[in-house]
Amino acid sequence: MYQKILIALDMSDMAETVFNHGLSLAKQEQNPQLLLLHILSGEEENSPLPVPPDLREMYPAAGNDLTLETWQEQWQAFEKSGNEMLESYQNKATEAEIRTEYKQIYGNPGSRICKIAHEWQADVIVIGHRGRSGLKEFFLGSVSNYVLHHAHSSVLIVQPN
Repeated sequence: MYQKILIALDMSDMAETVFNHGLSLAKQEQNPQLLLLHILSGEEENSPLPVPPDLREMYPAAGNDLTLETWQEQWQAFEKSGNEMLESYQNKATEAEIRTEYKQIYGNPGSRICKIAHEWQADVIVIGHRGRSGLKEFFLGSVSNYVLHHAHSSVLIVQPN
């Protein structure tokens, strides 16, 4: 039923739960494929500042003690952490004898997840929901809500414990 399963991951505490749900779904299928996807975004909680410090004149809240070099180092560490996370989950899926690949790309999480899922022809997208509601969700947005309403495939939203 679900041969191509896209698992959208971030570096939150929920990532492992989301991965495990996707892996469990894959184990129920014959010859499934997994695509582990992490979107590099300044919106992610542990990412460096979303705006390079050389633009701090326009965004004074960014602080004056940051340099472009410092921001680049932080961003490279963020990218490296994302790749390490994806590689770790890929190894776990491979141990379970599931064909798995991963991608890490930059952009708006909701729209990029939908675009990659459509291009890859995913049967289902597995994504987490952080449990934001009310004003927090209104102002900060919800990636899972966007994906649910814009994806061309089924969406499994994993709720926080």
